[in-house]
Amino acid sequence: MMQGVVKAYDATTGVGSIVRDDDRSEVLLKPGSLDGSMFRFLRQGQRVRFDLNGEGTDAFATNLRFGSDGY
Repeated sequence: MMQGVVKAYDATTGVGSIVRDDDRSEVLLKPGSLDGSMFRFLRQGQRVRFDLNGEGTDAFATNLRFGSDGY
């Protein structure tokens, strides 16, 4: 499971992005990315753990959970 920080999230469209801790790359949040998770919405700067679904530019975050502040 990866960890990162929410860069942006639009609750109306369900689209956003997470900056990964390991390589600082951005991971897409697609509509439905929060389905099955404990979140109803996200806020900028929130730490989350997530699974990566897909590869390359088609990859997006799923199974979001609360992240930890420790490294």
